[in-house]
Amino acid sequence: MSDAVAALQEVAAAPRMRARILVKSGTAGRSGAAYALAAPALILMLMMLLGPLAGVIALSLTDYQLGAPSFSWIGLSNYQEMFADRVFWISLKNTLAYVAIVVPGAVALGLGVALLIQSGAGLRSLYRTVYFLPVMATLIAMAIVWEFMLHPQFGLVNGLLRAAGLQGHSWLQDRGTALYSLCVIGIWQATGFNMVLFLAGLVSIPKHLYDAAEIDGAESAWSRFGLVTWPMLAPVTLFVVAISAIRSFQVFDTVQVLTKGGPSKSSEVLIYTMYTEGFEFFRSGYGAAVTVVFLAFVLSLTLLKSVLGRREVHYA
Repeated sequence: MSDAVAALQEVAAAPRMRARILVKSGTAGRSGAAYALAAPALILMLMMLLGPLAGVIALSLTDYQLGAPSFSWIGLSNYQEMFADRVFWISLKNTLAYVAIVVPGAVALGLGVALLIQSGAGLRSLYRTVYFLPVMATLIAMAIVWEFMLHPQFGLVNGLLRAAGLQGHSWLQDRGTALYSLCVIGIWQATGFNMVLFLAGLVSIPKHLYDAAEIDGAESAWSRFGLVTWPMLAPVTLFVVAISAIRSFQVFDTVQVLTKGGPSKSSEVLIYTMYTEGFEFFRSGYGAAVTVVFLAFVLSLTLLKSVLGRREVHYA
C-alpha cells in the first residue's frame, strides 16, 4: 500500500518537476539571449572606449617616442616631469580660465536667446536657424573668419572701434587679450547649441503652471520665470552646464588656427600641449600623460553631473 501511495505521489509531482525544469531552462535561455544581444555593444565599448583608454594609460608609463623602434617602462616619471613643468601649469590654468569664462557666458546667452525666441510671436524657425548656424559651420573655417575680423589693421572689429572714435587693438597678438578673444569665439560658437537644448526644455514645461502662477499673483515675466521656468529647467540647465564644460575642455581648433598657444604661451591649453608634445616633439609617452590628466578632468565633470542629476523633476 505504501508503495502505491509513493508511486502516486511521484506521478503527481512529475508535472511540477517538469515545470521547474522548463522554468530554469527558459531563464537560462533568456539570460543567454540577453548576453548574446548585449555582446556586440560590449565588444564595441571595449574596442572603442576601454581599450584605447587602457592603451593611453599604459603609454603614459613609457618613454616611447613616435617612430622609435623600442621603448622602456619608466613608471610615473612622465607625471613627475609634467607636474614640474611650467608649461603644463600654464596650459592647465588657461584651460580652467577658458572653461570658467565660456561656460557661464554660453549658458546665459543660450538661455536668453531661447527665452526670446520662445516668447516671440513669429519667425521662430528663422531665428533658431540663424543662431544655430555657428554650430553647423566648421569651426576651423569660422576661426579663419574670426582671424580676419580681429586683424589689427583691416579687421572688422577694429574698424568699428575706429568708426566709434576708439583705438583698435591687436586682439590675438597681445598676451593680455589673446585668451579672452578665444573665449568670445567659444561663447559665440556654443550659444546656438545651448539655445536648442533650452528650447526643448521650455517646450516641455506645462502651460497650466504659468496659469497657476499668474493666479497666485506672479503677474510679471520675471516672477513667472523665477517661480516656474527656472526651477523646471533645472535638469536641462545641469545637462547644458556639463556638456558646455566638457566641450570647453576640448578646445583646440581655434587655438591651433588663431594663436598656436601664443603669444608666450598665454593661450596654450591642455589639448594643444598634448598635441605639441605628441606630434611635434614626438614625445608620445609624455603626451599620453597629459591626455590622462585631461581625461581625469572630463571624467570628474561627468561623474559630478551624474551625482547632481539624480534629482528628478516631473513635468506633468
